[in-house]
Amino acid sequence: MIFHWFRNECLFYLGMKQVLLLILTTLRFVLLPAQNRYDIVIGEIMVDQSPQVGLPNNEWIELKNVSSSPVNLQNWRIGKPTGQSGPMPNYILQPDSFVIVCTGSAIAAMSAFGPAISVTGFPSLDNDGDQLFLKSPGGMIIHAIDYSSAWYQNELKRDGGWTLEMIDPKNPCAGSSNWKASVDPTGGTPGKKNSVDAVNNDQAAPLLKRSYTIDNLNIVAVFDEPIDSLIASNIANYSINGLMVTNALPLSPLFNTVRLTLNSPLQLQTVYELTVSNIKDCKDNIITAGSKAKAGLPEDPVALDIVINEILFNPRPTAEDFVELYNKSNKVFDASKLGVANRNSSNVISSIRQLSVNPWLIFPEDHIVVTIDPGSLAREYLVKNPDCVFIVSSSPSMPDDKGFAILLDQQGNVVDEVNYNKNWHFKLLHNDEGVSLERIDPNGPSQDAVNWHSAASTAGYGTPTYKNSQHKLLQSIPATIAIIPKVFSPDNDGRDDIATIQYKITEPGYVANVTIYDAAGRPVRHLVRNGTMGLEGYWSWDGLGDKENKLSAGAYIILTDLFNLQGWKDQFKNVVVLAKRMN
Repeated sequence: MIFHWFRNECLFYLGMKQVLLLILTTLRFVLLPAQNRYDIVIGEIMVDQSPQVGLPNNEWIELKNVSSSPVNLQNWRIGKPTGQSGPMPNYILQPDSFVIVCTGSAIAAMSAFGPAISVTGFPSLDNDGDQLFLKSPGGMIIHAIDYSSAWYQNELKRDGGWTLEMIDPKNPCAGSSNWKASVDPTGGTPGKKNSVDAVNNDQAAPLLKRSYTIDNLNIVAVFDEPIDSLIASNIANYSINGLMVTNALPLSPLFNTVRLTLNSPLQLQTVYELTVSNIKDCKDNIITAGSKAKAGLPEDPVALDIVINEILFNPRPTAEDFVELYNKSNKVFDASKLGVANRNSSNVISSIRQLSVNPWLIFPEDHIVVTIDPGSLAREYLVKNPDCVFIVSSSPSMPDDKGFAILLDQQGNVVDEVNYNKNWHFKLLHNDEGVSLERIDPNGPSQDAVNWHSAASTAGYGTPTYKNSQHKLLQSIPATIAIIPKVFSPDNDGRDDIATIQYKITEPGYVANVTIYDAAGRPVRHLVRNGTMGLEGYWSWDGLGDKENKLSAGAYIILTDLFNLQGWKDQFKNVVVLAKRMN
């Protein structure tokens, strides 16, 4: 009797223990939260599914658990600045595993590729670019991205049908450098390891890219990647000349911006220097020497404070139009409060395009460029300041023969207007395709054809984001031709292999012919034929003749003839020594 009682009590105890263990185990999986930011990452997105390559015609995102613990995604949400989805269902995402998140109507098709869950209100993903975040039930931003079509790093695939894949899930803060188009033949890898998966270590410290102003007591520092929000909250890490930072607030969801509150107001027409130090990214790379950016208080422009400075209206087939603006005032302007436009057939201002959807400051003497395709701009021309290129989804039409380029303020007032004409190009220019029109004098009339000239051939026929090749100098200087070095040896040893012919002239509109003669007076190389010139530039001679033949060592005469359409001409003779034959 006692034995049976003891046996039954033991079985009851063991049974209760198993039930308790089962309950605790179940609760552990049901209630597990993510403990840290970046435990779960957005690792792949399908934002433009058309034309289809091989995957279903649906938008979706893929999540990956990069932590060492399972995470229950119940009540998690995905979102963008305009709204967020409904809560995710009860789903345990195991370590090193994936799950597809999509709409209810797409769940059947996407489940064929791997585990999939649906949410109500799945956010529509913009093809050209958008901000996307993942939020835990407690409201914590676990991961966020601010993608753009440039992330594909492939002109063909950015047109649709291919996913964007993260290269290294262990490096979630790197932004565009850690994403590219899928290389899987189907167009993507939903539910499995990315086709571009690789180690992509981040060893670079964060960079302070720029700042913008909320009001005269609050500015926002913008970094090139997400930063450690705890360290970014320390006001000792910031300085701005003459002012004190009283509060620093990192801003979600990307955490690549910090709102700084000042003790004294910013003053108009004053350019400040913001310096940050000791800021870390999520890979513990730290700013040690200090990173700097301009800051200032923007105001509204009046007519001709900022002018249209360069126009490309007849691009090559592989390029797009662009308009360059130049701030010739002492004021600071906000690009988000400016727009470019043209006029329609009724002469009414139309096709207005905002320069930037985000606040972006334009400082005195800044050159900014507006285009729809920064990639083609960089391929066709030297772009010295890529951060000064503003991308619009569609630019106002600029016909190849004549048209309008207009700059507007936020009230629709005309700040500057140019009714351009292809006849403004240099008359001896055989083909103006791909050649921009440059303003000669920023203070000169916008509508005076004499104040415009074709960009110099020596500047690549365009100077987007920097001073025009035909920019009028404030002080005239004599025309000069100089040879550097005077003795050169094109033997490919990396030292004085090329002779550089440098020039400076006083006015735009000149043409050059450069011919090289040997000591006997025989022409051996016609280096430049009717080359249009900027106010300064250079040509290079590699020591070869017209037929790319090797020339003998000795002295050579470089004869440079300059002329313009007004009848001015001059001739310069320079001597250069070819030190030895090339091997």
